[in-house]
This record gives sequence, structure tokens and C-alpha cells, in this order.
Amino acid sequence: MITGKDIYDVLAAIVPLYVAMILAYGSVRWWKIFTPDQCSGINRFVAVFAVPLLSFHFISLNDPYAMNYHFIAADSLQKVVILAALFLWQAFTKHGNLEWMITLFSLSTLPNTLVMGIPLLKAMYGDDSGSLMVQVVVLQSVIWYTLMLFMFEYRGAKLLITEQFPETKKMVMEEGDAAKKHQMPPASVMTRLILIMVWRKLIRNPNTYSSVLGLIWSLVSYRWHIKMPTIMSGSISILSDAGLGMAMFSLGLFMALQPKIIACGKSVATFAMAVRFLTGPAVIAATSIAIGLRGVLLHIAIVQAALPQGIVPFVFAKEYNVHPDILSTAVIFGMLIALPITVLYYVLLGL
Repeated sequence: MITGKDIYDVLAAIVPLYVAMILAYGSVRWWKIFTPDQCSGINRFVAVFAVPLLSFHFISLNDPYAMNYHFIAADSLQKVVILAALFLWQAFTKHGNLEWMITLFSLSTLPNTLVMGIPLLKAMYGDDSGSLMVQVVVLQSVIWYTLMLFMFEYRGAKLLITEQFPETKKMVMEEGDAAKKHQMPPASVMTRLILIMVWRKLIRNPNTYSSVLGLIWSLVSYRWHIKMPTIMSGSISILSDAGLGMAMFSLGLFMALQPKIIACGKSVATFAMAVRFLTGPAVIAATSIAIGLRGVLLHIAIVQAALPQGIVPFVFAKEYNVHPDILSTAVIFGMLIALPITVLYYVLLGL
């Protein structure tokens, strides 16, 4: 049963993040401290330094040999099912596109497990659920955030190649009688060029290294009980501790630069909230039952899927300029309405 202290613990985890967001909003909208170029630089710092080190910190502290693979399988299957459905939608329908595929995948499968999930689920289902949330965060960082980065980079490379070889553009250079036409190369050549560009981008992205190195360190440290030297752990924690706060600060800066707080419009915001709080829980309920989860584990899986939108996907969306207005609205209003929604799920599942 959730007590008043449990509610306070959840608010104690959320309110400091809103303080960072409000200060950032005021520094641009009211006090004119930062320019738009400086705001972009801050978001760049968050994407390149704060988020990778935050991911490494949590991945390296998780014991990979004591994970609940049954629970992780249900969570992973939810993401695979939604990703497959979105891929078919963007590949075979005229309304589908890669940008919306990335955004809908983020909205439906990547909740704010770290900030709200751990304190809220511990209040509802005990300390063991907190450990499960950490495991979900690890999988998010190692697999799903890396996959999102791949899709972002694939989109960027595809746009760049298409600009260089527009399918319908024909450049005619007259030399005597030497018309020469430049057309898009064959699909196989296009695909190879795009994948090469994506690979080169990913191997230079700090988020890729943070996930891989964090997993390697956790495998080694928990296998042979090796502790990280204090100098190294202190160097990492000094920036990783600022990761979530800086992500919310970046979110506040983005809000202040928009003409409206609901940057994406009311209808799109309503749609995003429906995807976040209805689609995700519905799909994970089905995949969890298919995997064989029952009882408390099933309830935890559904409630964690009904958490608000994660902050890190917004940072990526802003960095790659793919629907940051939608993701910012989902984070802000998702965190405002998440508590009553998750409590409602908790009560209904307990009936």
C-alpha cells in the first residue's frame, strides 16, 4: 500500500528535476542569460558528456549475473514487437516515415525508469522492484538507446546521400553536342554508402562507447570482484551525477525557445500521451503474459511501461532535430500526470 511517505519520496525525486527545468526556462525567457547558440552548446554537452557518463555509471554498477532474464525478456519482446510493427508501417504505407518511426518507438517503449521508476515502483512493490528497474535501465542504455542512435544516424546519412543524388534531379552539362546526367546510384550502392556513414558516426559517438565499456566493466568486476579505482570512479561520477539535471536543464532551455509551452500543439500532445500511457502498457501486458510472467512481476512490468517519457530520448531528439517538440511535451506533461496514472494502474491491477 502506498503511504504518504512513499508519495513524498517520489516527489523528492521529481521536484529537483523541475527546479532545474524552471531555472533554465527562466534564464532564457525572463532573464535573457543564454542565447540560442549557447543553448545548443549546452544540449551538445549533455549529449556528448553527461548522458554517456550517466549510462556508464548505471551499467557498470549493475550485476549482469544476477539479472531477472524472464522479466528482461518480456520487456525486450515489447520493444521488438512495437519496432517490427512500426517498421512495417513506414515501409509499406504512404503515411509511414523514418522520423515518425523513431518518435513513436521512443514514446511507446522508453519510459523514465531511472528518475520516476525506481522510487515509485519501490514504494508500490518493495525493494526488489527497484533492482528490476535498474536492469531495465541497463538494457535501455546498452541496446535500445544504441539502436535509436543507429536510426538517427541512418536517417541523417540517408538524407545526405539523397541530397547529393536526388532521384528526379538531372544536371545537364553541355559540351559540344557531352549531355551528362547525374542520377541516384543503384539501391545496393546507396545502402552500402549509408551503412558506411552510419558506422563511422557511431564509432565516434561517446554513447556507443559508454554502453559497451560499461557492460564490459560490469562483466569483469562482478565476475572477479574488482572495484574501480577511486580516482577513476570519482572522475566519472562528477559528471554523471549532473547528467539528469543537465538533461532537464536542456529541456527547459528548449521550452523557453518555443513560442508555446505545448510546442507540438494540443492534438499532437494528446496523441503522444495516448501512445505513452496506453500503447506501451497494453503491448507489454501481452508480451509479459506470452513470456509467462504472472502475479507481481506482471504488475511491475505493466506499471513501469506506464511511466512518463524518458529524458534521454528527448536529448537525442534535440541533438538530431527529430520531433524535439513532441518529445519535450511528452516529458513535461508526462511527468505531471504520471503519478495519478501509475497509481490508477496499480489499483486496477491489484483488484
